[in-house]
Amino acid sequence: MDETAYRQTRRAAIDHPCPFEQALLTRCAACALEQRRHIAEREAVACVDAEARAACTALLGLLRRNAAFALHRVRQEERLTHAQEMKVQCGGLAGLQQALTGADTVDDVSALMRAARRSRGGLEDLPWSEIVQSVAAWQPRRRARRS
Repeated sequence: MDETAYRQTRRAAIDHPCPFEQALLTRCAACALEQRRHIAEREAVACVDAEARAACTALLGLLRRNAAFALHRVRQEERLTHAQEMKVQCGGLAGLQQALTGADTVDDVSALMRAARRSRGGLEDLPWSEIVQSVAAWQPRRRARRS
């Protein structure tokens, strides 16, 4: 399947793509509202709740904006590399979880979002310095070396 056909099929199959899809696919987070779909030989993640998706989209935008310095980005409009996006999604969710609950793993992004909206007056007033430190410190798993 060529890439254009895949993208068209994906758009038709997934009404509400999850903003944290990369984090969910790499298993650094989980969500009760995720719905996985297989398209060709790939996997995609949709969100079953439009309101929750909107909140996650807002959080992801704030994560990208607040972590720009930690990612050494000069211009906000630049597209993030895959590694930078993984740092934002996985490190950001882990930092938010740690700041709000003290837990190390993100078992449910939707529950974390509800807790974030209830705490400290909303998403804008989250402890961004702690969260950005987690983004900067996040490292991907190392591949096992073959002998």
